[in-house]
Amino acid sequence: MDYSSLIERKRLRLPELESSMAQEGFFDDPEKARGLTREYNRLKALLEDWSRLAKAKTDLADSLELAKSDDSEIAAMAAEEIPLLEESIAALEAAVQYALLPHDPTEDRDAIVEIRAGTGGDEASLFAGDLYRMYQRYAEARGWRIEPVEASPSEVGGFKEVVFRVAGEEVFRFLKYESGVHRVQRVPATETQGRIHTSTATVAVLPEAEEVDVELKPEDLHIQTTRSGGPGGQHVNTTDSAVQVTHLPTGILVKCQEGRSQGKNKERALQILRAKLLEAKVREEAEKYSAHRRNLIGSGGREEKIRTYNFPQNRLTDHRVNLTLYNLDQIVAGSISPVIEALQASEMAERLAELEA
Repeated sequence: MDYSSLIERKRLRLPELESSMAQEGFFDDPEKARGLTREYNRLKALLEDWSRLAKAKTDLADSLELAKSDDSEIAAMAAEEIPLLEESIAALEAAVQYALLPHDPTEDRDAIVEIRAGTGGDEASLFAGDLYRMYQRYAEARGWRIEPVEASPSEVGGFKEVVFRVAGEEVFRFLKYESGVHRVQRVPATETQGRIHTSTATVAVLPEAEEVDVELKPEDLHIQTTRSGGPGGQHVNTTDSAVQVTHLPTGILVKCQEGRSQGKNKERALQILRAKLLEAKVREEAEKYSAHRRNLIGSGGREEKIRTYNFPQNRLTDHRVNLTLYNLDQIVAGSISPVIEALQASEMAERLAELEA
């Protein structure tokens, strides 16, 4: 896709921003000043990447020509440069593509992730546990931090439900594609005749909301303190530290019991409640996008089957972009980047096409 026209529009925006930032009283409105400054910094970075991309493409063309040289030493040196330049071009193209999209502030945020066992009984709860560990390892590889919020372990070692917060750089940008129904096909450990069973788990990923996004009025909240359940020893069994918050206008109920402090659990429960209320706003905005984009990122609804994990064939299929990979063992060990990158590329191409329309 030729991005020249879009780049030119961005280039014309630069002097407008510089003029606004140079005006007296620019910082009188701190929120507006922060927004324009961020836009200016993103635009500068985009134009720098665009220049580097143009140079890398020129260098690649030169290297391809030199690789045909009769001088074997020059040809060999040029040939060594080609894969490095191709890798650099791919990375710069991805960076430019992302920077050209309208900025979504939620992509910079931390995320709340909820995993629930679906159909399939014990096997579904084990699969929910597998997904939890997959995201843990992926988060560790990216340098993110996971904070448990609430968990309901199953008797067989998995989870009926597990909720956790993921904190780090651009968490929601990468995890937002995980919302939906995940289907697993495998032979359960309890299966004596070797039959393949199909089970599901649902995943919901919510961008963490800030207080300015959602106003929580005290009169709209019903807050209860309850006794924590599940494993955790004497402290959990004897302390009323769990907090349950109900948002009366919507009926949304949030419970947090993983922290030992009642105050901390209340703070985290309100955090999740804001995220759920913000999600409703985000879904409304998503309706403005094309049907393809809505199908791609989904609504996070439990009815949407987004992915199949077939263990006998070591195969993973993401149904939104018709992606099939045969390294399921590596993916469930946390190497989900190729799947997420494919979803990002498809979404970016669609959104860029909408910008050019």
